[in-house]
Amino acid sequence: MATMHASRETGHQNPFDMTTAAMIMVDAHGKVIGWSPAARDLYGADAREVLGRSVREVLGDVRAQGDTLQFEAAGAPAPGSVRTESRTVRRPDGSLVETVFRVFPVEQERGRPAWVVMAAPGGPYREWMTDQSVLSGLFTQAPVGLGVYGPDLRLIWVNELVQKEMGWHSGEWVGQPDSVLYPHGTILSPPGYRDMEEVLEHVLRTGEAVLDLHWRGPTPATSERYQVYSCSYFRLQDDEGRPLGVCEAAVDITERYEAQTRLALLSRASGIGTTLDIRQTVRELAELVVPEFADSVRIEVAESVLVGEEAPPSASGAPAGLRLTAEHTKSDPCVVQSDPMLGVIGSRPITEHGRLLALPLLLGGTALGTVTLLRQPSHTPFTEEDRALAEELASRTAVCVDNARRYIREHTTALKLQHDLLPRGLPQPSGIEFAHRYIPTTGPLGVGGDWYDVIPLSGARVGLVVGDVVGHGVDAAATMGRLRTSVRALAALDLSPDELLTRLDDLVSQARVGIHRTPGDEATDRALGATCLYAVYDPTSCTCTMASAGHLPPVATGRGAGAGRAEALDLPTGLPLGIGGLPYESKEFEFAEGTALALFTDGMVEARSRDVDEGVADLCGALDASTGSLQQACDEIVSLRVQGSADDDAALLLVRVHAFPEDSTALWHVDPDPAEVAGARALVRGKLEEWGLDEAAFVSELVVSELVTNAIRYGRPPVSLRLLRAVDHTLICEVSDGGHTSPHLRRAGNEDEGGRGLFLVAQLTNMWGTRYSRQGKTIWAEIRLGQEVPLDLMLEP
Repeated sequence: MATMHASRETGHQNPFDMTTAAMIMVDAHGKVIGWSPAARDLYGADAREVLGRSVREVLGDVRAQGDTLQFEAAGAPAPGSVRTESRTVRRPDGSLVETVFRVFPVEQERGRPAWVVMAAPGGPYREWMTDQSVLSGLFTQAPVGLGVYGPDLRLIWVNELVQKEMGWHSGEWVGQPDSVLYPHGTILSPPGYRDMEEVLEHVLRTGEAVLDLHWRGPTPATSERYQVYSCSYFRLQDDEGRPLGVCEAAVDITERYEAQTRLALLSRASGIGTTLDIRQTVRELAELVVPEFADSVRIEVAESVLVGEEAPPSASGAPAGLRLTAEHTKSDPCVVQSDPMLGVIGSRPITEHGRLLALPLLLGGTALGTVTLLRQPSHTPFTEEDRALAEELASRTAVCVDNARRYIREHTTALKLQHDLLPRGLPQPSGIEFAHRYIPTTGPLGVGGDWYDVIPLSGARVGLVVGDVVGHGVDAAATMGRLRTSVRALAALDLSPDELLTRLDDLVSQARVGIHRTPGDEATDRALGATCLYAVYDPTSCTCTMASAGHLPPVATGRGAGAGRAEALDLPTGLPLGIGGLPYESKEFEFAEGTALALFTDGMVEARSRDVDEGVADLCGALDASTGSLQQACDEIVSLRVQGSADDDAALLLVRVHAFPEDSTALWHVDPDPAEVAGARALVRGKLEEWGLDEAAFVSELVVSELVTNAIRYGRPPVSLRLLRAVDHTLICEVSDGGHTSPHLRRAGNEDEGGRGLFLVAQLTNMWGTRYSRQGKTIWAEIRLGQEVPLDLMLEP
């Protein structure tokens, strides 16, 4: 417990105290006429031994060349004059005692002078004088303000420094409480105290000292600016421990505090630019500088920078086209108007009356925006040190703003690239209806490489694709475009899903080992490790064949237990693309009419707060609960993405499958005899008449004749003919045989007897092609109903 008692306990006693000092009376002739008991104790001689003797003899200085203790001065001494001398006196026993004298002149009868000599040991005297010098220096010279509050917590004493710094006149502060003396001050630290009166009351009541309390506020002498003081408080009490009051010691630390504040601000400036968002970055700067550095701040950024473009240059060096991006005030809003007079010339900030500081967000000579700082009159004006700090903060912010601008530009470019690469205006195949969603990454990672596609195939079949490229940004989007294009090209070959993924894996593996790549790029291909799911749905058989390269299996309705609820399909999952080593495996599923199928990437079902299984279960539940359109189901599934999923992009493709109507198909087996070609034409003609498509009979018979003839002549049995009437006004003719030799289109010469068949097929149909299976091959051709037949083809022999 830090307290202050009387001097007997906490300091050295005054050696010339009347109750303890040695008292010696000397008459006008220098004879000792009085000798106190304390003198006897100090010098070891009784009164009867010294009375009447010369004071020079009794108190002679054994170390002095001549005795300087003079008492026989002529005339009366000056009133109140006191002499202090030091000497070493020999005691009767021969020992020496160092002594300090204080000589006071008095008057005897008839105006004759006499003296009172007070004597004290030299050691205690020096200790006491040291105490007095310390106290005197503390009261009058030390840069410490001292004050004493009485038991009623009202100020009763201050030293000269306090009166000077506070600007008080003598006595005007006496008896005033702290709340009257400093009405606008606040305690910065330590926390827990409401006001200074609470601090004083605590110290007086408990005796516990409060050290290094930081107080900030205006003083009577500096009412227009705030000062910061480090204050300490301890209780004063008497010998019995009764409280006498509270002593306050205060040191002005304004400059040190502001310097520490600047250093702390500079240290916390690392918190600027935690995101690649320009508005968030400047808000972080605003929250950093207010209220510790400024009372308000206004930050404006060039509009071009906000959208990721370069800041346009201006003749004055100031940024053009500014937009208010952040404004923060200490208490009530302090509007800082955008005034051209507060512009920036070069890189030097402009100040006005020391309280306004405007400076640019400068990066490499280009101003990205401006920062305007304002201090109220109660705040210390901006100094050169403050300006240097503000420029450093503005410079760091400018770097972060430019990083965010570059990210915005790259993010915008990647989004546009990905938007251009994702399918737009997808065709609507006759066997399915579908809906799709792509949700880009919203965080700083940029766009991702998720994609989906719907690819019309021959025979009214449709290819369904969903994939995910590792990573984010422009590279991921470009890689996604490469893979999507490759899948479409391979799908045009009518490959099975497992064969398509195998060839796609070969392409990625070739890139991995550096084929057709520049040196040093072997490890940069984002396609390595990408996942892909490819499915082919055939509406004529209601079957869907799928294969997966490291991708999550689809979810289908009507397959799980309990009234056929949605569940993930049991699909073998191969290795991601580019890993190689193992073949991919296809699996065929049979779907009922109206089955809903969901193909998705992991970003749709995975998040930091849940695993994939939970996300898949939620997706299944959403599919089961959906009663509206596929578009509504997409929105409901997307809404299930929990917080944290936005760290990755996501793709969703919802498909509802339909069976091809039985009355829109016709299948015939044809004997491998050239004579059967005419019968095949007749079968087609009869079916078209049944379907009411007589206008398509000429072209259809011609196409069937050529295809069946080629199958019988160059293929192998068995030979079959299938006719499909699609809802999109397309007639599909397919001729299958057991051979694997592909026919080639060529233009026959005038003298050639053959070679015109496939050329005629190509000219008469919308498209044609060949697909292979384990049983052989199928030549197919699509005829657009209602199209006119070129006259030259009709007349060609």
